[in-house]
Amino acid sequence: MKRLIYIVTTIFAILTQSGCSEKFLDVESADKLYVNEYYTTEPRIFEALVAAYDPLQWFDYAWGQYTHIGLVSDVMGDDVYVGGADANDCIYLHRMFNYAALPTSVVSDLWTTFYSGINRSNIVMQYMDNVNGISDGSKALYLAEAKVLRSFYYTWLWKLWGNIPYYETNLEYPYIAKQNTADQVYEGIVTTLEDAIKNGGLPMKVSSGKEGRVSLAMAYMLYTEVVMYQNDETRFTQALKYMEEIINSGQYDLVSDFAGLWEESGEWSKESIFEINYYSRNAVRSWSNATNDGGSVYPKLIGIYNLAGSPDYDGGWGFEPVKANAYALYAENDKRRDGGILNFAKYKEQHPGASYQPRYQDQGFFLKKYIARAGGNANHSADADLNYNNNFRVYRYSETLLNAAELLIRGASGSGSAQVYLDKVRTRAGIGTISPTVENIIKERRLEFLGEGKRYWDLIRSGYASQYLVPDGAYRTTAWTASKKYLPIPQSEIDAAAGTLTQNNY
Repeated sequence: MKRLIYIVTTIFAILTQSGCSEKFLDVESADKLYVNEYYTTEPRIFEALVAAYDPLQWFDYAWGQYTHIGLVSDVMGDDVYVGGADANDCIYLHRMFNYAALPTSVVSDLWTTFYSGINRSNIVMQYMDNVNGISDGSKALYLAEAKVLRSFYYTWLWKLWGNIPYYETNLEYPYIAKQNTADQVYEGIVTTLEDAIKNGGLPMKVSSGKEGRVSLAMAYMLYTEVVMYQNDETRFTQALKYMEEIINSGQYDLVSDFAGLWEESGEWSKESIFEINYYSRNAVRSWSNATNDGGSVYPKLIGIYNLAGSPDYDGGWGFEPVKANAYALYAENDKRRDGGILNFAKYKEQHPGASYQPRYQDQGFFLKKYIARAGGNANHSADADLNYNNNFRVYRYSETLLNAAELLIRGASGSGSAQVYLDKVRTRAGIGTISPTVENIIKERRLEFLGEGKRYWDLIRSGYASQYLVPDGAYRTTAWTASKKYLPIPQSEIDAAAGTLTQNNY
């Protein structure tokens, strides 16, 4: 069942967008006083909190680029191609695939989306002390949610661009912030999360009807993600403690049916720790206003081109085809292979009338986890292609288990067993036990999370990137190197910063 908390409030949009025109920058706007007076009650500060969640829905498309965070991550990895019509279709993605992004050809829309989320999160913190009559518990909870959301947005900026402006109070004219090093950004993220975890009163799991809001388990997962990506061994034991708290809470578990996880009925299952919500019924997301509430374009983007004769899936635009060698990684009896990847030749055996038109880089395999389901945009109220109801699974309990196993092997102190944690994931997949080495766990994560935006980051943090991200003799002609860890900062941001931003290598 869908649980939506994403509500765009007209009053919030008016208040936060005023002053965008330069002719207003040199005067003291009356809106400043009005904003101070507006956020004085709990319902109104809650409006600001809801608005801070809203940019989560913009990750797939908002300002003209297709920038789904799973797709953007995975095209830099080794399991999927970019696809589309040809190498010029969404050229910024093809450049990223070949580690050849340019300041003028990069996922600049994500920069805008992430900083929009940061701005909105900061507003909650900025005006909280003005709120009358709010309980200490609600105040602590809302602040913690805003801090975790801000950390989430910063985490993506940090992973993609590294050396970025980091600020915890919204900027004033001329809206230019100091550029921080990647290590400084990391410290800001991790210490903010530590504060939110310690002082926020977040529930381990949100109650029914509030799915989509930040939970303690979600904060734990984000904390562990950034600590492991930074390879910050001083915090490994704390991260493991958080993983084992989730495990021992009894509030999360693996579902038995891996394939069912990706259906609408599998959303917010006992395995789900955090999802980005999308819905189709009465959805009003449109090409003219892509930041409206509603569904996702991602299933259409990666759907099967000119699909016909399928009772299960809608056609799409043929992006993100899965590589044949990625499908071949799985054992024949691994439930994750055909539970997460659609082998069209195999599908056609079951549905002889099914056909499609191959697009660029097609090898006959598609990301079944997220391709468009038949009827997946039913009862929308705007543009059909933008309103599929597939939630994006950000953190699953299987990742908790694999995080815990890896942290134990890497020297963190805990009470659990890396072998037990790894075996649970493999047993659900229907395959046997293997030794819990770091290499094996990284390989297991590849099988478990293929197409979920995890693989590229795992290769970088584990030191395997230069081994796996190499020319493939066909489409990838450039090898990944450490100098390519960060994308070039969008040229528009370099220009706007008036000399205060130093460009990354590219």
